[in-house]
Amino acid sequence: MVFKMFTRIFLLALSLTVFSAQASAQSVLIPSAPKIAGSSWVLMDPLSGRVIMEHNSNERLPPASLTKMMTAYIVERELDEGRISMQDAVPISVNAWRTEGSRTFLREGTTATVHDLLKGVIIQSGNDASVALAEFIAGSEEAFVDIMNQQAQLLGMKNTNFRNATGLPAQDHFSTAYDLALLARAIIQDYPENYPIYAEKHFTYNNIRQPNRNALLWRDDSVDGLKTGHTEEAGYCLVASAKRNNTRLIASVMGTSSSAARAQEVQKMLNYGFRYYETERLFRAGQELMAADVWGGVADHVSVGMAEDVYVTIPRGSRDKLQSTVDLDSVIKAPIKMGQELGQVRVQLDGETVVEQPVLALTEIEQGGLFKRLWDSIKLFFIQLFN
Repeated sequence: MVFKMFTRIFLLALSLTVFSAQASAQSVLIPSAPKIAGSSWVLMDPLSGRVIMEHNSNERLPPASLTKMMTAYIVERELDEGRISMQDAVPISVNAWRTEGSRTFLREGTTATVHDLLKGVIIQSGNDASVALAEFIAGSEEAFVDIMNQQAQLLGMKNTNFRNATGLPAQDHFSTAYDLALLARAIIQDYPENYPIYAEKHFTYNNIRQPNRNALLWRDDSVDGLKTGHTEEAGYCLVASAKRNNTRLIASVMGTSSSAARAQEVQKMLNYGFRYYETERLFRAGQELMAADVWGGVADHVSVGMAEDVYVTIPRGSRDKLQSTVDLDSVIKAPIKMGQELGQVRVQLDGETVVEQPVLALTEIEQGGLFKRLWDSIKLFFIQLFN
């Protein structure tokens, strides 16, 4: 009977940026996260997905104009897939023109470019621009909302439901601090060519110049997005991102008491995260971690590694305490397809698992000839027997 054996290989190579713990290493001391004056919040590293601090981050709350992050994301997706272009002329309907709340000051019966409307959504938080783009892409705002909710599910936003493209109060229109951080992560990573719009401080349309409501763009040079929101029901909300050195963080806060408060609370979160945490790339996509034995193949070994770059967010000064192991099924038989899962890599810090991901075959190994398979079967029988 063939049974599975597991090997545990400690990876100590400097090239993998993984380090063995020293018995005498001093513990890294980190203070408690600051208290935040809001209904819910979360601080996330978008590369590793690590949540550094949170409170009620999955509580369903009205997102106000943070909704427009999804509106903008879908526009950017349509641009990326070539279905629309920045210079397309978008007709401004009566419905868009009449939309209440914050405005880009579009005029009914005219047209505006996708580029101008996207800036109107992101910088000015224009409800009229949001409705105009929704109608242009999907034919109606209602149809566009269907796309928004489908996209939310694809991004893993499990506690989000949209009822409009603007964030104006509506029954069963809700999201969470965590889901909105996931959306910000997708905006930054999926369409980086458009992300600089989120850092623009002003936009002028129809001879009316309006400022970006994200006050942190003026206070902190490391902040480069994303979006504010406010209604009586939602309070004052903000999702912001900043990059310092090689680390980026996303802070999401909902339900603060004022525009000043939302900026102040997000600044506290960002300062705490950058001061006490750092993000390391442990493994590169396609980098060989080790060579695993192969039985019955044209080659005796297969390179194993990761499909994507693997990052970890850890307390500053603690990377020397990371320990990494690879668990492989030692009975790996050909044929092997490229990308086939062959085991797992696990990275721990002070006994806590901080990364656990599958390792994959980086090459394809075809089945060997009859004699090779027979000879390997005999060797494998005796190895298993004595083990």
